[in-house]
Amino acid sequence: MNARDRYEEWLQKMDKDDPLYQELLDIKYDDKEIEERFYQNITFGTAGLRGKVKAGTNCMNYYMVGRATQGIANYIKRFGSQAMEKGVVIAHDCRHMSREFCLHTAAILAHNGIKTYIFKDLRATPELAYMVGYLKTQAGINITASHNPKDYNGYKAYWEDGCQVSSDVADGMLEEIEKIDPFEVEEVDFAEELSKGRIYILDESYDQAYIDHVISLAIHKGEDELDLDVPMVYTPLNGCGTMPFVAMMDERGFRNYHLVPEQRDPDPDFTTVGYPNPEDPKAFKLAEELGRRVDAELLMATDPDADRFAIELRNDQGEYVPLNGNQVGYLLVNYILEGHKDAGTLPEKGAMVKSIVTSTMSTKIARAYGVEMFETLTGFKNICGRMPSLELDGYTPLFGYEESVGYAASPLIRDKDGISAGMLVAEAAAYYRKQGKTLFNVLQELYEKYGYYAEDEPNLVLEGIAGANRIKRMMSYVRANLPSEVAGIGVVKVIDYIDGYEDIPASNVLRFFLEDGSWFAVRPSGTEPKIKFYFYTCQDSREKALEVNRKIREDVMEMVNSVE
Repeated sequence: MNARDRYEEWLQKMDKDDPLYQELLDIKYDDKEIEERFYQNITFGTAGLRGKVKAGTNCMNYYMVGRATQGIANYIKRFGSQAMEKGVVIAHDCRHMSREFCLHTAAILAHNGIKTYIFKDLRATPELAYMVGYLKTQAGINITASHNPKDYNGYKAYWEDGCQVSSDVADGMLEEIEKIDPFEVEEVDFAEELSKGRIYILDESYDQAYIDHVISLAIHKGEDELDLDVPMVYTPLNGCGTMPFVAMMDERGFRNYHLVPEQRDPDPDFTTVGYPNPEDPKAFKLAEELGRRVDAELLMATDPDADRFAIELRNDQGEYVPLNGNQVGYLLVNYILEGHKDAGTLPEKGAMVKSIVTSTMSTKIARAYGVEMFETLTGFKNICGRMPSLELDGYTPLFGYEESVGYAASPLIRDKDGISAGMLVAEAAAYYRKQGKTLFNVLQELYEKYGYYAEDEPNLVLEGIAGANRIKRMMSYVRANLPSEVAGIGVVKVIDYIDGYEDIPASNVLRFFLEDGSWFAVRPSGTEPKIKFYFYTCQDSREKALEVNRKIREDVMEMVNSVE
């Protein structure tokens, strides 16, 4: 069945009073739009479902959310009554249709006899991840599109281990989902299921349990170790970070932090920021303006569901400098390990986990403290998913992160957590300020000690079917034309993960190692219409490292951009 046939089928099956019916009629003569909406069924990627909120099989709407939920309900039923009684906990962010999709999901699960927990309103992704373990549920679901633009929403699934679903679980869920016609999912009333006692609404005590756990991750405490007057600015970028971040900062005793007022409250249109991704320095515009007014040393931001976290630091010239995810990782890896060493709590077999496209400078830092750094594929289902097996091997996991501003500081919060990352960075700023240093000073010290690294992570946004096909052609071209040198530097090793490599599962990633120690990688994004690139080098000065990295980047991007 082609896209036009699926479109016509939806028109035939849809209630004429459904607002989505008129939406489809409006595109009746737009073949390109019909193709984009109906060329495939929206499927699980790196983090569940993700797509634009509109009618169509390749989109986020009541029908496709209902289809996914009924499929997951059927998958849970495979594990019997005990799994159904353990139930599912659901959260959502501030996006358009997030609350509606949340209630729709809860009603379907409850109608299938599965105990269901929801929150009174929006909650951060890391709190949902923590609740899976705290409540000992069989699964978790979060309605969120993370940092995507305002037109998107998503559906992120977790399993009983508290991690995002593994490939095996995702495959099992997808097998059940694909059996279901979205128009045959039974219409269920949320209020009725709630009145029958099948849905439980979590009160504020569960929020406090999450905050208490975040605070338990502190490395240093009290005014004898911390300058709690360090001036800071935080912005949730109009997402759901305000409540947990403020609660955490207040309970830790920070006295001089400021919220960006225009971005404090949730806004599904992200009017003040446009693209709500803290990786993008443009997202810090209002934070910088407030920072200059209050003389802030540190600017912090989380994305709409508060799992991603990024910072800007004031340099020695008084300017705000954005740090990439690798640089924040250097600071956190060093701060956590230095703190444990000073306290005498560094485990005999300590372990940290990073993705294969994250800088190896943090590996150097970890090894300097006698801690082993393990690598996984990108995504926190892989990073946090590695931690249980490390524990079985006698390791104590201390931290996990990847370059895309995601950090996991607790083995009990098995997803990236912008709230705990924010706490540790704010704490580190207060700790070093007590010693007369800033985080910017500490970063320079790390470069002096471990080498002057440069990090660059550009990407190409290529939307729609045409974009997806061009990304495939780009990856095929690079595989068929492996360069022997880049920017005049010889390539000494290539790792193609398409069939897996050592203990890393199969993934569409290429990684190139150069004779001067530089390396780069390329892969398609699993959550956005992008092809992503990662460039790293280490030289005898930061300036030289940046220059070498620039030349490598230009050479590679010229090769890839030549593919039509």
